[in-house]
Amino acid sequence: YLRTFIYPFFTRGRPFPLQLLFFGMLFCIYNGFLQGYYLIYCAEYPNDWCTDIRFTSGLLLFLLGMGINIHSDLLLRQLRKPGEVIYKIPQGGLFTYVSGANYFGEIVEWFGFAIATWSLPAFAFAFFTLCCIGPRAYHHHRYYLKTFTDYPKSRKALIPFVF
Repeated sequence: YLRTFIYPFFTRGRPFPLQLLFFGMLFCIYNGFLQGYYLIYCAEYPNDWCTDIRFTSGLLLFLLGMGINIHSDLLLRQLRKPGEVIYKIPQGGLFTYVSGANYFGEIVEWFGFAIATWSLPAFAFAFFTLCCIGPRAYHHHRYYLKTFTDYPKSRKALIPFVF
């Protein structure tokens, strides 16, 4: 939701297409409805669910992913001065290890939510996020390698030290 409602207003450089904002909002409303409907009307959790290892580990993973996502978006916003539209190499944070640090954070975030809720709709959304954002990270990585001769060769596309 952060990426849909807030991030576009803080980007610098090229204008953000209104159509993308609209479809992003539509998707988030639909997904939010599905997740909320399942959690309110379908899910049944025991009284001690908040102490279950699935909930606590999922919550920690969600918070870690959110922190990575927010920090990475901050680093990306700081790359350009107002009015600049050129591409620059992201530096710092998880960008030290991967080209798509913001994408990695979002994927970790939603898999954490899926583990914390232990629900099929949440796992489906996490998997959908991986399938949509993973290729974007890969293509960004290939673009950076082709465009910048000084791009760090040790960086991976999405998963630190792996992919």
